[in-house]
Amino acid sequence: MKTKLFIVLFILCFWNGFTQENDTYYINKTDSKIELDGILDEEAWKNCQVLSNFVQQLPYDTSLAQTKTEVLLTYSDAGLYVAVICYDNHPDKSYTIQSLKRDFSFPASDAFQFSIDPYGDLTNGFAFGINPYGVQREGMLSGGGSFGVSTDWDCKWYSKAKILEGKWQAEMFIPFKSIRFKEGVCGWKMNFARNNYKINETSVWSPVPRNFNVAALAFCGDLKWDEEVNKSGTNISIIPYVSGRVTEDFSDPEGTQYKANGGFDAKIGITSSLNLDLTVNPDFSQVEVDNQVTNISRFSLFFPEKRQFFIENSDLFGNMGFRKIRPFFSRRIGIAFNPTTGIYEQQPILGGARLSGKLNKDWRLGALNMTTPFNRSISQPTQNYSVLVLQRQVLTNSNITAFVVNRQALSTDSTGDFYYHPSNFNRVVGADFNYASKDNKFIGKAFIHQSIDAKNPGRQGTNATFFLYNSQKWRLMWNHEYIGRNYNAEVGFVPRLGVYRLEPEIVYRIYPTSKKIISHIFSLYEDAYFSDTFNLIDAYTQLSYNINFFNTSSIEVQAKNIYTLLRFDFDPSGKDSVRLMTGTDYNNYQFSFWYGSDQRKKFTYSLYAEGGSYFNGEIYRVNPALSYRFQPYGSFGLALDQTEIRLPDPYLDASWTVFGPKMELTVTSKLFFNLFLQYNSQANNLNLNSRLQWRFAPLSDLFIVYTDNYYAQSDFQSLSNPDFMINGKKNRALVLKLVYWFSV
Repeated sequence: MKTKLFIVLFILCFWNGFTQENDTYYINKTDSKIELDGILDEEAWKNCQVLSNFVQQLPYDTSLAQTKTEVLLTYSDAGLYVAVICYDNHPDKSYTIQSLKRDFSFPASDAFQFSIDPYGDLTNGFAFGINPYGVQREGMLSGGGSFGVSTDWDCKWYSKAKILEGKWQAEMFIPFKSIRFKEGVCGWKMNFARNNYKINETSVWSPVPRNFNVAALAFCGDLKWDEEVNKSGTNISIIPYVSGRVTEDFSDPEGTQYKANGGFDAKIGITSSLNLDLTVNPDFSQVEVDNQVTNISRFSLFFPEKRQFFIENSDLFGNMGFRKIRPFFSRRIGIAFNPTTGIYEQQPILGGARLSGKLNKDWRLGALNMTTPFNRSISQPTQNYSVLVLQRQVLTNSNITAFVVNRQALSTDSTGDFYYHPSNFNRVVGADFNYASKDNKFIGKAFIHQSIDAKNPGRQGTNATFFLYNSQKWRLMWNHEYIGRNYNAEVGFVPRLGVYRLEPEIVYRIYPTSKKIISHIFSLYEDAYFSDTFNLIDAYTQLSYNINFFNTSSIEVQAKNIYTLLRFDFDPSGKDSVRLMTGTDYNNYQFSFWYGSDQRKKFTYSLYAEGGSYFNGEIYRVNPALSYRFQPYGSFGLALDQTEIRLPDPYLDASWTVFGPKMELTVTSKLFFNLFLQYNSQANNLNLNSRLQWRFAPLSDLFIVYTDNYYAQSDFQSLSNPDFMINGKKNRALVLKLVYWFSV
């Protein structure tokens, strides 16, 4: 009897610690000053409720955390204060961080992060993180946070961390000006997470199932304020920039060119949850280049938007449609086709405005308008780009979105004089329904879009449905898409037209009671395209097996079957040589292997290899990558992507190499230097990109960027030629850019 009573009492005590008063934190206002020094010795902290009993999220989600974490919160009229104490049971092991650079990877670092949902809609929010060395990380949460944090978003906030014996701790301050929220409420949603990378443990305050992202808003606890929260003062930021550029194109007889530029962005808080972004003569130069890749597919590639003007509330504009059916893709603004070079080129932008955010509890608004000038050299008229999005919250955390995207020519093609072209336009209108159950186990989407042109040839619509069930063991997905053959989203990203697509997936997870293996994951994935007359034209079937180890290493093997019916002539070698003919079909089998080493080690490596049949020949690809981290000051990486294509006569064989040494040096948390060498034999280009960034004030930077491009052959012979650096020159540029963030 005593034994049974003891068991019952033990279960009750355990459950009380696990539930933590239904995950509610009561926060009180303070009038005393808090100095952000990483030492919690202020009187304000002594009066705070201490939140401590974290539970595991990984590797298990059914037990208390092995290491103790304590969190304290208070606030003032100006903003929210958060303090954390992260106790360390393994002081003999060093903390793992990537560098001193902002926006580090939370899953790959010792770190603390908290997520907030100020609207209580379980859909949109913010995340802030810090590591033991005081490096900051902030980002936006959209779609319920199930797919992670978008760290491209920046805002001003302040923090300090300190490493002590047996623990590290930090103090953070988030100004109310820096985030959007609904005024006059006494409750937010919030959760806290700690990654103890020494033992590969992720723990949370409010339990989050391990099959979800740690920032998923559906699992947040409650933050109860003792007073209504309101914004304080004005919320205006002016961000001017000046830049100078020296370029030298060795194929241009004009030689060296000099260019100075200047402009500004402005962020104006219309309300505490609605923001107006303005830009005049923006400089959207890529101070960090996109990674070059080998493209052996028949379609264009998608590179994500990184420009700050488009980031806040980017889900309103960027999540319409699906990944391969985007009616609006902001990187297309200012892109124009150059008939001389045969490629699309970035054009300057005169200015623009973007209004986005919450109108009230149920409604969100997004409105964007930008204009590009007349370009005589390619007969490109003045263009205006407009987007209007209206989103209505329905059910618990679902929504309906209606939108219109419009491109309109506003000048003549030859003189640039103002002229409203009644026939030179492109529009896309549509509606999306985004569904999510309260626990996020079920999510789905359905949409219907229509493009509008002057000629209106018909079959200009697209529609799709998507459904996902995600439990501890099973992940079941269904996706259907239809894209009309004349659907035309000129300001979007739609690589294929005139097709139906079916995309089911089945994933089964096994979590063994092992001290070495976290999970076994089996998956079967199908991606099939049919013509609009229901003939099979492409099918990709993939069977995968993945093992995740406790030491953070992992292995994955895949078997693939690829069926292709060519709808246009295609050169599989990528050398613009003999082509396979339209109407021929191919059934190929390929196998691949991937291994990633223990990511906590200073020296890490990975290997990807695949091989098999490829159209009427064979393909072999190997992608090794090495990295050495001399923390906290940076890392050196080396990656090779070697693709070998073997085809029968008269088709040409091909050997494509992408080689990319990269060095990242973080002298301090405010001074960064990147050096990136990219050798791409397919693009016949050797690129050197170096960037020095000095963050001399919060969100204020001085950039010095040097790029140099050379012609490269399909092998490394050109690199060993002593005349290469003289005869192989393409172009080079030196850019100086100064950005300063004024807060009013």
